[in-house]
Amino acid sequence: MIRAFILMGFTYFFYHLQASGDIAKYINMKYAYISKIGLVIFVILTIVQITNIALDRDNKKEEDCDCGHDHRHEKDFKWYTKIVFYAVMIFPIFSALFLPIQSLDSTIVKSKGFSFQAIEQDSENDDLIRTQYLRPDTSIYFNADGYEKVMEQELARFTKMDPLKLTDDNFLMAMETIYNYPGLFEGKKVEYTGFMYNEDDLLANQGFVLRFGVIHCIADAGVYGMMIELPKDTGKIKNDQWLRVSGTLSTMYYQPFKSTIPYLKVDHVTKQSEPDEPYAYRGYDNPNETPQD
Repeated sequence: MIRAFILMGFTYFFYHLQASGDIAKYINMKYAYISKIGLVIFVILTIVQITNIALDRDNKKEEDCDCGHDHRHEKDFKWYTKIVFYAVMIFPIFSALFLPIQSLDSTIVKSKGFSFQAIEQDSENDDLIRTQYLRPDTSIYFNADGYEKVMEQELARFTKMDPLKLTDDNFLMAMETIYNYPGLFEGKKVEYTGFMYNEDDLLANQGFVLRFGVIHCIADAGVYGMMIELPKDTGKIKNDQWLRVSGTLSTMYYQPFKSTIPYLKVDHVTKQSEPDEPYAYRGYDNPNETPQD
């Protein structure tokens, strides 16, 4: 009976993720079908388990056992293992349903250590599981020729946009293109939304406006964006304050990162509340942009 309730709990959890839209907090919605398949599987398993209980198959097997062995020690062993098993299975259901979902924010950035790998980096040193900062790097999902082709397509697309407005749909693609070709975007008007992150070694009117981006699921999430320079009369903006910034793109050598990075000289800033969907997702609507898993 307990196993039936556990399966019902997982079934409800997967249904809740789909119905509430919270599934987007965990995975790229391109892969939402996996969660739907999981929901169907749990429904089937729950029905099977309830059917087994109704038929009392487990009891029938115990009654038919005539092997001559004393099974009391086996039952004692199962009693202890079942406690551990049920506790492990119930915990994720309890935490998922009763603990609030917390969006990633500047606390995560600071705790992991804000760093930056130079734009000119050796591909042999790429680590598939490293946390990415500022610059999205999807080259690890492509072969060399495929990645170069995709970047050329994105460059042609984004250089035509004036101003260049980064939206939920193109944020990661546009940010990656800017970091790959910073000189070609210098002087271009850029507009995007993100949360504020302050570094101790920056001036009062400087900081980073960032946004967490997801390639496949929350496990590969990185934090992406640019350094900004606000108008001097703006004042200090606290961490995690969401902003809509627009200004002129330029480049600078940032000593802590030992790298030249793009930065946005902001001429207009608007404070905003956290959007319903705080994460940006890497889309692959173009068949030529499908990564290699």
